[in-house]
Amino acid sequence: MAAEKTEEKKQPRKKAPKAKAAEAPVTAPAVTPVAAPTSAPVVATPVVAPAPVAKAPAPTKKKRAAPKKGDGSKTLVARGKRKTSIARATISKGKGVVRFNSQNVSALQNKFVRDIILEPLRFLGPEAHEVDISVSTLGGGMMGQAQAARTAIANALVLYFDQAGLKEKFIDADRSLVVEDTRRVESKKFRGPKARARFQKSYR
Repeated sequence: MAAEKTEEKKQPRKKAPKAKAAEAPVTAPAVTPVAAPTSAPVVATPVVAPAPVAKAPAPTKKKRAAPKKGDGSKTLVARGKRKTSIARATISKGKGVVRFNSQNVSALQNKFVRDIILEPLRFLGPEAHEVDISVSTLGGGMMGQAQAARTAIANALVLYFDQAGLKEKFIDADRSLVVEDTRRVESKKFRGPKARARFQKSYR
């Protein structure tokens, strides 16, 4: 009896086969019918060109009429130089007033300086009382500024009264009235107090 029990234990038990799951039936995908394209008649639409836009006329600038020479309605500026001084004379229609650096010439104390500045007006005559002259100077000393103002006033009168032949009168009297003096002071050198002078030395 014991031997039979051991044989029963040694024999393995057979497993029952598993039931296979029922496979779902495969269905083909539904095909939707495509409608055939219908050939509709194409109607051509006429192309209308845009109407041209009228451009507004450009505004025209009014040009100022240039003042005629000698008509008394102009203001001119002339320049004069002497050494390191520069003078600019502004001439316009007036009553004969002459100003030097915003000061009336008659207020200058040095009579010699006044005569130098007013020298060009002596060649003009009664027309000198019909214009106002204002001179502004820069640089240099009193005599250099006076001589530069003299040249500037003479050039201003030549431009203002261009038909009076003043330039010929000025050149005949004194060429430096209308022509600037190009001379300049020679620069100082080393080993001396001035341009040419040398320091002196003595061994005694």
